[in-house]
Amino acid sequence: MKKLILLYFLLPSLTVFSQGSWSLDSCISYAIKHNLTVKSRELDVITGNLGISEAKDGFLPNLSAGASQSFSFGRGLTSENMYANRNTSQFGWNIGMSLPIFQGLRNVRNLEFAKANFRMLVQQLESAKNDITLSVIAQYLQVLYYGEIYQVALEQLRMSEVELERRNNLLEAGKIPELDILQAQAQVAQDELAAVNALNDKDMAMLDLAQMLELDSSVDFSILPLDSEMDDIPLLSAESVYEAALIDNPTIQASRLSLEVAGKYIRLAQSGYLPTLSFSAGIGSSYYNTSGFTNDGFGSQMRHNFSESLGFSLNIPIFDSFSTRNNIRRAKVQRQAAEIQLEEAENQLYKAIIQAHSQVLAAEKRRESSLVAEQSTKAALDAMREKYNYGKANATEFEQAQSDYIRAVSQAVQAKYESILRRKILLFYYDNQRS
Repeated sequence: MKKLILLYFLLPSLTVFSQGSWSLDSCISYAIKHNLTVKSRELDVITGNLGISEAKDGFLPNLSAGASQSFSFGRGLTSENMYANRNTSQFGWNIGMSLPIFQGLRNVRNLEFAKANFRMLVQQLESAKNDITLSVIAQYLQVLYYGEIYQVALEQLRMSEVELERRNNLLEAGKIPELDILQAQAQVAQDELAAVNALNDKDMAMLDLAQMLELDSSVDFSILPLDSEMDDIPLLSAESVYEAALIDNPTIQASRLSLEVAGKYIRLAQSGYLPTLSFSAGIGSSYYNTSGFTNDGFGSQMRHNFSESLGFSLNIPIFDSFSTRNNIRRAKVQRQAAEIQLEEAENQLYKAIIQAHSQVLAAEKRRESSLVAEQSTKAALDAMREKYNYGKANATEFEQAQSDYIRAVSQAVQAKYESILRRKILLFYYDNQRS
């Protein structure tokens, strides 16, 4: 996973909002640490590690101890074949041990399965971190984009207010009709509404980012501009990014390991066809007391009744109602599903990279044309202002020229952030395991 600047270790609580703005790296680090999906994957990794420990414990012997005490009252059959009232009590204890010698390779294969499953869970955790990282990058740039759009809206409002003031002066000089003032006032009102909407879009984008970071509120939460310009982010070829991602991408790695896990599970299921051999040993003794008879003492009976046992147990499977066969078939189906999942993951990765690369190229073309349009509409706006001042153009033509200029600026901003986002996505796929 890309090494991020873990600024949030310096932030003891959510009161840090008022202590400064957040960078992109600090947002990513905080999101990874607090995201619920990532936390869930971390618990899966812990469970997988416990699975390895459990598989290793399968090689250990089982040791148990027990004791029993029983009482019997009333009539019972004696050794003389007659019934008599007798009270009896019996006490016994035992210690037993069972050691698996050969379990049809089940323990060995179960350990291999547990280790492969653990590696898969680790990669799934990294994949979840990647997903939240890409989401934060996209939302962070969305906030910056809406911030610039809001500044464009404010600039448009400022220009309209300046124009309204200028027309008021022209009206007082008797150079324009009152209708032009009404049009200018209407334009100011529209631009004020546009600025309010732009500010609302920015605030909502900021709220979405705060919620993505699992923060309670976006109050006093602000972000820093990017520490690099678009030209500082290299444009990588789609082929090189895809080749690198096939090696290091956690989602691909998790899918490959899922295929390996499925193969281990098949071998584990096949262990049901093999015999098992185990060794057992035990010791024990007992004490028996019958009323009306002379009984040896407790210590004496314990010594005399002491017993030891050793034994081997061999179990050869002959027919298990096709249980092993069905388990193997089920495991093979899981392997086929894992193969499809791997192919699907590779296809989705390829499509995402190709799409991001194509979107970069398209965004750059739009940005180039938007910059040209911005310059030309600015020149047209200046020329239209001169024509309007000399009475050679009406207010509607002037406002149209102003709207064209603002639209060109907005399109340039949109293309700029689209290109930055796609460049960062390509760079992330290429480099997220190399630093």
